[in-house]
Amino acid sequence: MSSTPTVFNPKAQKNTESAYHHQANHNQNRTVAQTANAVKLSSSNNPKIGFVSLGCPKALVDSERIITELTREGYQVAKDYDGADLVVVNTCGFIESAVQESLDAIGEAINKNGKVIVTGCLGKDAEKIRTMHPAVLAVTGAHAYQEVVTAVTHHVPKPTKSKNYDPKIDLIDDAGIKLTPKHYAYLKISEGCNHRCTFCIIPSLRGDLVSRPIDSVMKEAVALKNSGAKELLIISQDTSAYGVDLKYKTSFWDGQPLKSKFFDMCQAMSKLGIWVRLHYVYPYPHVDAVVEIMAQSMANSAGTGGLLPYLDIPFQHASPNVLKAMKRPAMSEDTLERIRAWRAICPDIVIRSTFVVGFPGETDEDFAYLLDWLKQARLDRVGCFTYSEIEGAVANDLPNPVPEHIKQQRYEALMALQQQISAEKLAEKVGKQLVVLVDEIDTEENIAICRSYADAPEIDGHVYLDNINHTAKAGDMFTVLIDEASDYDLFADFGSAVPV
Repeated sequence: MSSTPTVFNPKAQKNTESAYHHQANHNQNRTVAQTANAVKLSSSNNPKIGFVSLGCPKALVDSERIITELTREGYQVAKDYDGADLVVVNTCGFIESAVQESLDAIGEAINKNGKVIVTGCLGKDAEKIRTMHPAVLAVTGAHAYQEVVTAVTHHVPKPTKSKNYDPKIDLIDDAGIKLTPKHYAYLKISEGCNHRCTFCIIPSLRGDLVSRPIDSVMKEAVALKNSGAKELLIISQDTSAYGVDLKYKTSFWDGQPLKSKFFDMCQAMSKLGIWVRLHYVYPYPHVDAVVEIMAQSMANSAGTGGLLPYLDIPFQHASPNVLKAMKRPAMSEDTLERIRAWRAICPDIVIRSTFVVGFPGETDEDFAYLLDWLKQARLDRVGCFTYSEIEGAVANDLPNPVPEHIKQQRYEALMALQQQISAEKLAEKVGKQLVVLVDEIDTEENIAICRSYADAPEIDGHVYLDNINHTAKAGDMFTVLIDEASDYDLFADFGSAVPV
């Protein structure tokens, strides 16, 4: 029996159930091979370390820093398990499915290599890891860069550094080694969180808020720009709380005093001349002033650089009863009014969020309230989780759990509503010009897979540029004319593209 090959055609996905591709979790998983391909270091006889990275962009940044330090010590990155002298597994422990994925990854590394060091969020539960995988050599927690390097050097002694000049090692700049494409990078501005949401265990995994001084943040931002990044994705656990723990300490950057404060950081970032995208922003009142910076950036650069009019805000729910049970910060704020205010300040603003359905005690009325809120809010990008218990979370002890089949029904209903909203909002883009950044080239289909200011990598939609020629490459920026829209994606022809 012959089979018909599947042809990539994003337009054909317009009305399919699989079109729910706005992801709730911003995972940046990397296998051993993917890590090696991203690093692309020259081969040598030096010891080789395999690296598996699981979880969110914050974990990916941790992996990048560890790999950078190991590389400075002379280690190479292995391209497979067989060629590795040791394997590091950077784990995720945010939800139970992530915990299981991490435990499975540890098991695979042990079976295929035998020498394994575990780090990351799941490392907080070392007993669980050692009980299931007693062969693990060492376990550390999240962002424990030096502990991992020390463990590696203990089990695989550091190579003797050659006196010969090696640009792959000697020219590692302030940007460090990145596991993202060259044209965009994640920049972590703080670690930990001061909130105690009942469904979340991040504070127990990563601690309370610890912000980086502003001069350190800006130094890395400039280094990333100089290394070729055209987009910076600002990440933390609570981006709009940046600097609170430092009491907004003033440092000097570029010869000028600058406060370690959310607004001041955004203002400085907006002047870098590249895209800057904010993630994990809580809807505090002072965000209004940052939206004004977005409006100014859009006007001054015509969308080619500056602070993008894009806010990733984890609303999680809308019902006052559920928000109270979740112990969400800013739950008393009238978020609909705040959204209206942001759109008045910056009409081009795109808002993405994540919601949890089926939280313990969530009634039919609570869920109906959430759907009505979404109809009014008309968010641009939405992801959704069905609630699941997380070991150590306070919410596990709340009464009135929601049956699994009800959770799934609510998930489907919410995503179906959001699919309709997304399709309507994207249809409004047809006939308009947008600046896009090329992420990938599909040579077989002659398509450039791009993103606009409205699209973060991995979790949002795309702009597909048809009929490209050989000159188009990843990292290029074009102004294009949108000629078609689907539920989640936009389309344009390369003939309309003007290089930026």
